[in-house]
Amino acid sequence: MSDSPTPTVVLVHGAFADASGWAGIIRELKAADITVVAPANPLRGISNDARAIRSVAAAIDGPVLLVGHSYGGAVITEAADGLTNLAGLVYIAAFAPAAGESVSSVQEPFPAPLLASTVRPTPFDAVGAVGGPDLVIDPGQFQETFAADLPEDIAEVMAVSQRPLAAAAAGEPLTHSGWAESPTWYLVSNEDRAISPDAQRFMAGRMNATVEDIDGSHVAFIAQPAAVAAFIVRALHA
Repeated sequence: MSDSPTPTVVLVHGAFADASGWAGIIRELKAADITVVAPANPLRGISNDARAIRSVAAAIDGPVLLVGHSYGGAVITEAADGLTNLAGLVYIAAFAPAAGESVSSVQEPFPAPLLASTVRPTPFDAVGAVGGPDLVIDPGQFQETFAADLPEDIAEVMAVSQRPLAAAAAGEPLTHSGWAESPTWYLVSNEDRAISPDAQRFMAGRMNATVEDIDGSHVAFIAQPAAVAAFIVRALHA
C-alpha cells in the first residue's frame, strides 16, 4: 500500500452552470472520506480562469486531481501549466484543446451539437472579459440542449440561474496542453447535445486517456452522481 497522500479533488465547473452542480459528486466523495474543493470558475476567459483555478490548486497542501466538466476541461488543461502538485486530470464530457486550439476550433471537424443553434449572445458586453458579449443558452431550449436527463423542474431552475460564458473565452487559444504531460481520464457522455460525443472521443484518444462512457446528457454527472463519482475515485486511486 502506498504511503503517498490521497490527492485532493478539485472540481471545476463549466459554462452555463456553477459549482452547485457538483453537489451530488461532493456528497459521494465526502462519504468516501475524500477531500474535495469546488471553486468558482469565473468564465471570463481561458487565461484568466486558469489563473484563478491554478491559484486555488497551488494553495492546497499535497497533491491535487483536477476534474473539469465542459468548458472547465479547457480551464484545467491550461491551469496545469506550472502546477507542481498536480497528480492528474479528469475530463467529464469536457473540452481538452491542445496549445493553439480553442474550445470552438477543437470541435469544428465534428457534427455541430444542438448547443450551436441554441446559444445566444447577450445585448450587452461581458463584464470583466476582454470584449464582446456573454453567451447564454436559450432558456426555452435549455433542458433539451444541456440537461435532457434531469427533471423539468430542476432544469428550469438551472436555465434561469445559468452563469454566462464570455464569448471571447470560446475563441481564446490555449497556450499549454496539460494533458500531454499528466495522467488523464475521460468520461464520454453518449447522449451529449452540448459537445459532440465524436469530438469527446477524439480528444480522449489524442491524450491517450483512460476512457469510459456513460449513457447520459451533458450533465450526466448531476443525473448519475454515484456513477460519475466512482469514475473519479478510480482515477484517484489509479
